[in-house]
Amino acid sequence: MSGMDLDSAYDVINGIRENISRVVVGKDFEVKIILATLFSEGHVLIEGPPGIAKTLLSKSIAKSIEGVFKRIQGNPDILPSDITGFHVYSLDGSTRFVRGPIFANIVFFDELNRTPTRSQAALLEAMQEYQVTVDGVTYRLDKPFMVIATQLPTELGPGTFPLTPTLVDRFTVKIETGYSSPNEEYEIVTKSDYLDVKYIEPVTNVDTVNKLVSFIKEGIHIGERVAKYIVDLLTYIRSRDDVVAGVSHRASISLYRVSRVLALMDKRDYVIPDDIKLLLEPTTVHRIILKPEADESSVKDVIQDALKNVKVPKE
Repeated sequence: MSGMDLDSAYDVINGIRENISRVVVGKDFEVKIILATLFSEGHVLIEGPPGIAKTLLSKSIAKSIEGVFKRIQGNPDILPSDITGFHVYSLDGSTRFVRGPIFANIVFFDELNRTPTRSQAALLEAMQEYQVTVDGVTYRLDKPFMVIATQLPTELGPGTFPLTPTLVDRFTVKIETGYSSPNEEYEIVTKSDYLDVKYIEPVTNVDTVNKLVSFIKEGIHIGERVAKYIVDLLTYIRSRDDVVAGVSHRASISLYRVSRVLALMDKRDYVIPDDIKLLLEPTTVHRIILKPEADESSVKDVIQDALKNVKVPKE
């Protein structure tokens, strides 16, 4: 057992949210979803223009939990060893492993879709197995471990590489974020001297985060009807004629796990259908592939159609 109860678990996660809000203006939904993903042991893909506090948000999470933060800048020349690390061989026959930036609690991978496919693949083992293998030697990653990756919208310019479906499916959620409202931007501009991660202090530590992850698995419950609601929603999406590739079973698991954290954020020890409704788009939007001729039907329309037509279980 984790040694936590609902009150102490809520205090930890709420304290992190409040701490981040000291330097990140607005972005409440993004913060909520990213933290829910962290505590469900998942990874986040963010799409949006540069300069809207994605790096600051990621650093603030790492600072709040007293975790190790590393940043990787995507570019066409990056090699797998630039991500995972490499061995140095000495003349005396000894070997030393130089750890890459993947060895961190929060890994911020900026502009992932500017990275060639071969280097994208370096993330797969780390994100799924919490380990990396270099020259046949396997190294474990410490928990918590979360990749927060950004991708540039393709219309912003050349030099992007499509993310492979296999890698995309490793991301628990995808968030689309944009510019702040005029009122929020005014606050950002006038307080810009103090909106820096150096102005916040840790409010918990990685050991407590790991205990909280265990508590969520043990102490937050999903009833049979709500679990079946998850399956019914994703089955409905897969059954549509305009869907080439529906959502994987990994998506079902993602929705199940993240919903438990969302319940905790509302100080509940049980998941309700509204949690599932809120999370359906972030957990599936990047995983659905439509037929080329389905021009008038966007992925988001498919998701909304599922929410509209699948029967909601009574609480």
